[in-house]
Amino acid sequence: MAKITTNDLKNGMTLNLDEGLFQVQEFQHVKPGKGGAFVRTTLKNSRTGATIDRTFRAGESVERAIIDKKDMQYLYRDGPDYVFMDSETYEQMPVTSDSLGDSVNYLVESNSAVLMMYGEEIIGTELPAAVELDIADTEPGIQGDRVSGARKPATLVTGLVIQVPLFVNPGDRVKVDTRSGEYITRA
Repeated sequence: MAKITTNDLKNGMTLNLDEGLFQVQEFQHVKPGKGGAFVRTTLKNSRTGATIDRTFRAGESVERAIIDKKDMQYLYRDGPDYVFMDSETYEQMPVTSDSLGDSVNYLVESNSAVLMMYGEEIIGTELPAAVELDIADTEPGIQGDRVSGARKPATLVTGLVIQVPLFVNPGDRVKVDTRSGEYITRA
């Protein structure tokens, strides 16, 4: 494993600490008037998503985790597993929904995703910023009911329920932000 010092930290870097695998969200190098310098960090647990604040001495050695990013295509669902195909080797790989987290709400067959892997373990997914999904079920909009900014719940084909404007009907295709899960526009 690659050893680095806390002086080399960058945002997005993944560290293998005693408590687990953490991704650096923010870091700040502090040199007070008295005493030694230190590095204040905000770390996100790659497995659970929990965020912690941790302070390291300047120059302290930490272990950097090497994360492989594989471009995969989602093929189909096989019981509780989601089957992905590696875009380079065409090898198929079943993935549990626990490994994918909230990404399962935005996966539609033949969509691409980047799976972040630490060894053989999937620790996260990267999806496009927005995806287009079909509305499976929602109440039809009533003529004249056009209150500015009014919203109603709609169920997407993936099972995710989002708030959409009143004019959106079942069967419509909408663009959804994958980071916040919010409606962007009708596609």
